[in-house]
Amino acid sequence: MSAIQILVLIAAYFAVLLLISYFTGKNDSNADFFKAGRTSPWYIVAFGMVGASLSGVTFISVPGWVDGSQFSYFQVVLGYMFGYFVVAFVLMPIYYKLNVTSIYEYLLERFGTMSHKTGAFFFFISRVLGAAFRLYLVAIVLQQFVFDAWNIPFEITVIISIALIWIYTNKGGIKTIVWTDTLQTLFMIAAVILSIYFINESLGWSFGEFLASNELKDYSKILVTDSFLERSHFLKSFLGGMFITICMTGLDQDMMQKNLTCKTLKDAQKNMVSFSIVLVVVTLLFMLLGALLFIYAKKHGIAIPLMDGTPKTDLLFPEIALNSGLSITLAITFMLGLIAAAYSSADSALTSLTTSFCVDFLNIEKRPHDQQKKLRKKTHITMSIMLVIVIIIFKHVLSSNVIDSLLTVAGYTYGPLLGLFAFGIFTKYKIRDKHVWIVAGISVAITFILGKIPAENLGGYVVGYELLPINGLITFLGLILIRRK
Repeated sequence: MSAIQILVLIAAYFAVLLLISYFTGKNDSNADFFKAGRTSPWYIVAFGMVGASLSGVTFISVPGWVDGSQFSYFQVVLGYMFGYFVVAFVLMPIYYKLNVTSIYEYLLERFGTMSHKTGAFFFFISRVLGAAFRLYLVAIVLQQFVFDAWNIPFEITVIISIALIWIYTNKGGIKTIVWTDTLQTLFMIAAVILSIYFINESLGWSFGEFLASNELKDYSKILVTDSFLERSHFLKSFLGGMFITICMTGLDQDMMQKNLTCKTLKDAQKNMVSFSIVLVVVTLLFMLLGALLFIYAKKHGIAIPLMDGTPKTDLLFPEIALNSGLSITLAITFMLGLIAAAYSSADSALTSLTTSFCVDFLNIEKRPHDQQKKLRKKTHITMSIMLVIVIIIFKHVLSSNVIDSLLTVAGYTYGPLLGLFAFGIFTKYKIRDKHVWIVAGISVAITFILGKIPAENLGGYVVGYELLPINGLITFLGLILIRRK
């Protein structure tokens, strides 16, 4: 597929998004931007959240990770599912009862201003890094397969990507995103199913023959139970996945903002439960696709693509889809799926960052009414510029698989949020609010040190995603030390 064809496809795709934005953003009010007027159908939110949760990271990085980890990532996914039930039946009732715009307003109600700001700050850092990870992935693919052909710098690629998102989220905000996410999820699921079909067809297999093949058995180990010392041991992966979901969905303004657009708590809970089941099935499909990609690459002598001289398995899927000559339909399907996957998470991240900064830091609802919309729009532009800068930095510092990097960073940034919310929900203590930021900072520092201890100094124990609950526990214990009588 040529660079020109890819650009035409991207332009057509964004024309559709702009059309959706036109109809959903007519009101251009802060109420629609932040909450969509609380009128979103739960089934639309649920389907759209699949795409937002998976993102470009899942679309490219999960298949690319299969060669190194086989299907062990599915252990984390099972933990995700259990975590979604905790979110639906423990956290959501609190948010709906308080009728919050930003979920960190709960910390203001429970503890005070400093706790509110601390929680919002850690979300802000988490979401900036998370959104940047996701957009970085699609940017390197566009750079490798489109813009390098015209000698356009990576920095320009990133600016174009963010600018496109800003254009269609500028007016409608979350109201637009609820509907664009639905379209994007549809494209992404269609892309993975069609990719599996076309690659199997080229190998002379039916889907059933692929599942029964000896080649798949080389990649399909799910449970890791040999030694608890291993980083990917089942229990560590399951618990890590559960807490990642609780934090990256239930304590994350980005994901919860969509849920808070549902009419009632019951609708929001139906949305979360149905979404979690669909997510497990779709993620399994991505791992099957990953195995299929490596099988195909071995049979046809396709090398892992290089980026800056280093093999990058994240680029194997685009390499096969776009350059192997399999089918123009596969190439078009891949590009639509990639664009949909990347932008379905990035657009909501930009909107949630704008929402959180306006509500949690700028106290927009207390500003004069005639200033509120202007302030929101300025913040939206500022958040866009910030994402551009962080993505460009990532190009020079990231070395590992993107999804692994994303989940590792989550262990540091979401831990204080986990500790704060757990302390608020499961105890009745008040705390010395002005000291909260110290507790959170110390918790992150201790967790970072623990994560860097060599395995040989821990008797061979390799620290994995359990850093997140450990971080939350340290924060929880620190809050006990600053509790008030």
